[in-house]
Amino acid sequence: MMHPDTELRYINDEIGYGVFATKLIPKGTIVWVQDDLDQVLDPAFVEKLDPLRKQDVQKYSFKNQFGKYILCWDKARFVNHSFHATCVATMYDLELAARDILPGEELTDDYGTLNLDEPFDCLPEPGTSRSRVMPDDLLRYYRQWDEIAAAAFERFNQVEQPLLHLVRPKHLQTIRGITEQQRSLDSIISLYCQPQSRWPKEQEW
Repeated sequence: MMHPDTELRYINDEIGYGVFATKLIPKGTIVWVQDDLDQVLDPAFVEKLDPLRKQDVQKYSFKNQFGKYILCWDKARFVNHSFHATCVATMYDLELAARDILPGEELTDDYGTLNLDEPFDCLPEPGTSRSRVMPDDLLRYYRQWDEIAAAAFERFNQVEQPLLHLVRPKHLQTIRGITEQQRSLDSIISLYCQPQSRWPKEQEW
């Protein structure tokens, strides 16, 4: 589920829609958390879908470390890519605000964290030499994203967390260790899903 202080807006014909902040969302705020309304789809199921539905699932979902497609039920599926993303993924089925997100500013992800099936060509952005998102970007940039997430967690207990009640209990316990006992967070590299690998059975909700 996306943070409640967000809304869906049309951007243009090339990009389509995006998710924007309606109020200030401070750094360290949970901006998205996977909840029990999100669909978790087996890749074998997706592969057997008719072409129209298969195309939409692959467009609007991401893959977790188990190779399952996560299809968000709300506007989260419209979050766009940026190499300077305002949100950062974690190992805890949630994303944090990587910095203060101002009212009217777009919430964005680096799609390199999402285990894409194929390379994704991007619009040019100043301040980066990257022009494509690659399926193995997690292996290239995980240290950078870990640092961003660690800095965001430093603010976790200082800001309002309207989505905290949706965090899985096992993850909440780990997060408390990070934010209250200064334990190291788990590296996002563990989110990487090896293409065409056999996936272990995922723990059910």
